[in-house]
Amino acid sequence: MRGFEQAEFEDRTSRAQDLMQEHGLDALLLTTEPDVRYFSGFLTRFWESPTRPWFLVVPATGKPVAVIPSIGAALMAQTWIEDIRTWTAPDLADDGVSLLAETLRELVPDDGLIGCPDGHETHLRMPLAGFGRLKSEIDRRRITGDLGILRDLRMVKSQAEIKKIETACRIAGEAFERVPEIAAAGVPLDQVFRRFQMLCLDQGADWVPYLAGAADQGGYGDVISPATQQPLKPGDVLMLDTGLVWDGYFCDFDRNWSVGPASPAVRAAHHALIDATEAAFEQARPGATASDLYHAMNSVLSRGGGGTEAGRLGHGLGMSLTEWPSLIPTDHTVLKPGMVLTLEPGIEVGSKILVHEENVLITEGAPRFLSPKAGREIPEL
Repeated sequence: MRGFEQAEFEDRTSRAQDLMQEHGLDALLLTTEPDVRYFSGFLTRFWESPTRPWFLVVPATGKPVAVIPSIGAALMAQTWIEDIRTWTAPDLADDGVSLLAETLRELVPDDGLIGCPDGHETHLRMPLAGFGRLKSEIDRRRITGDLGILRDLRMVKSQAEIKKIETACRIAGEAFERVPEIAAAGVPLDQVFRRFQMLCLDQGADWVPYLAGAADQGGYGDVISPATQQPLKPGDVLMLDTGLVWDGYFCDFDRNWSVGPASPAVRAAHHALIDATEAAFEQARPGATASDLYHAMNSVLSRGGGGTEAGRLGHGLGMSLTEWPSLIPTDHTVLKPGMVLTLEPGIEVGSKILVHEENVLITEGAPRFLSPKAGREIPEL
């Protein structure tokens, strides 16, 4: 099913308001696409335009209030949000600031606190000048951090959210199965990239905002460079990593292929990546921490003195391609049922690297793969 029942948004808002009361906040001010959508269901690609700011206010009681450009009023009216306040945007003199300040003065007590996400992986999506003016127009009210409320809410997914992520994973898995149709020795890498995105759309993706990958002899140098026109050749390792979207939710996993027979070093590296993924998977239960999963993978990857300088070996996943937590030694976030994580070990192969990635769900007991699990042997093209 696309979208959510209204009860989903009512529950999210109620849980947020409970946390707001616990932390002494009188409202939440939200400015980014995932946070606005989390409480409203407002799904549009129009956020790609940086021209207009968009605001959602979650008060201490009652339903959220949208303060948005008039171009979005009709779509917002299709959500469960009823109080929709608009201005004609862009307005070079007052792009929603006065209307937002008026709304906050109405919903927040004179000396109240307004929480705005301010931690790692957050940003403020409005002009700094406008934010400064907003603070001066809300009188004694103060804007402060949200004390991690949005992070904690979004980190644990509902069953309805999990189904959407699982659908995205299934679509990507079907596209990966079809890679031999588009990739072979002699095919330029940029053509593989374009055709793989077509496969994702053909299998049912709504869009493919993220596709990374590489191909080179015995491994690759990095996993973020744009595709080149270099044709694939025997001895190359091809990697494709996709974050496609279905109904507003991402998958994020990759697959590797050897062009022709894989070398012993590549085969051994791929084995190590699968073994590292399995080691973290076995640890991925409630009560373990993000750092526990990092160490489980790193202990496998470092047996031969290898490893990676990637910085982390996985992360959260959901409405954004990468979310809290990060699988690093210093992230001690405790795993809870409903969290969706990527397990992303990487290993050095001589001067090159190989990276593998899967998506898993933390449950009350044993974890569950959401991405179709890769085999231990690297497939050949």
